[in-house]
Amino acid sequence: MTSGLWERVLEGVWVTIQLLVLSGLLATAVSFVVGVARTHRLWIVRFLAGFYTEVFRGTSALVMIFWVFFVLPPAFGWQLVPLWAGTLALGLTYGAYGSEIVRGALAAVDPAQREGGIALSFTPWQRMKLILLPQAVPEMIPPFSNLLIELLKGTALVSVMGMGDLAFSANLVRLALQESAEIYTYILLIYFAIAFLLTRSMRGLEKKLKAGVGKAPKKKAADVRVPEGSGVS
Repeated sequence: MTSGLWERVLEGVWVTIQLLVLSGLLATAVSFVVGVARTHRLWIVRFLAGFYTEVFRGTSALVMIFWVFFVLPPAFGWQLVPLWAGTLALGLTYGAYGSEIVRGALAAVDPAQREGGIALSFTPWQRMKLILLPQAVPEMIPPFSNLLIELLKGTALVSVMGMGDLAFSANLVRLALQESAEIYTYILLIYFAIAFLLTRSMRGLEKKLKAGVGKAPKKKAADVRVPEGSGVS
C-alpha cells in the first residue's frame, strides 16, 4: 500500500481507539451504577435497573446505533456527531452486560462479610465501599476483560454511520486497491494487536488488585516452631 493509504488506515485506528475508550468509560460507569442498583434494598430500584438491563441486553447494538443516529434526532430536534452517537449506543448496550458482571460479583461475596459490616453499624454505602467492592472488583476483571474485547469488535458497527473507524477506512482502501485479502489481513492483525494489549493490561490489573486481598501473610519455614515434647524431631 502507498503511504497515503496507510495514513487512511492509521486515522481509522485512532478513531477506533477513541471510540473504544469513550464507550468503555461510559459502559463501566453504567455497569457499576446499574449493577449496584440491582442489589438495592428497595424493589423499585431493583425493578428499574433490571428493566434497563433486559431492554439493552435484548436489543441489537447495530439497531441501537440506528436509533441514536437516525431516529432520535427528528424526534428531539438535535443531531449527534457519529463519534458521540456511537459512544452512547455502545456504552449503554455493553453497560447492560457489564451490570450483570457487577451484580454477580457482589452476590458472590461471602454473606458473613455483609453481616460483619452490619455488626459494625456500617451504613449500606459504607458496607459497599469498604467491604463488598474491594472484594468483588478483582473478580470482575476477567469477565470485564472479555467484555472489553467484545466492545472493541463492536466498534466496527459504527461504520454504518459513515464514521471513519478502522473498518470503514479498510473498506475505502479495499475499493482503492481492488484487493481484499491484503487489506483485511492487515486489519485483522491490527484488531488482534489492540485486543492483545488490552488483555495483557487487564491481566496486570487483576494481579495488582488481587495482591493480598483476603490472604494472610505467609509464614517462613524458619518461623514455624515445633512445641517441645511433641515427639516431632
